[in-house]
Amino acid sequence: MPAPILHLGATVLCSHAGQAMPTVPSLRVLVSGMPITTIAAPYAIAGCTFVPPAGNGPCVTAQWTVGAVRVTSLGQPVVIMTGVAICAPTGTPLVPVEAQTRVLAT
Repeated sequence: MPAPILHLGATVLCSHAGQAMPTVPSLRVLVSGMPITTIAAPYAIAGCTFVPPAGNGPCVTAQWTVGAVRVTSLGQPVVIMTGVAICAPTGTPLVPVEAQTRVLAT
């Protein structure tokens, strides 16, 4: 099913409301005037509020494991809103909240 492609200006949060940003956007493709992201680039997370007593947090980085199947940039699948990402060290997902809506990928 088609979903919006995530770009540098997309709002992506960890499960604990930390802001996630791609560390290496794909400068080759722009949507809404901003570079897109691929599943090869890890995301850095700032402001995660999860501080468990056992020490398995807060979320620091995240890696996308599922992205677009039919659309790639530089040989890597692009990140889409319905993709799957896992945060480290907590193992919780990233949650895309807002992205451009003009360009869809499957």
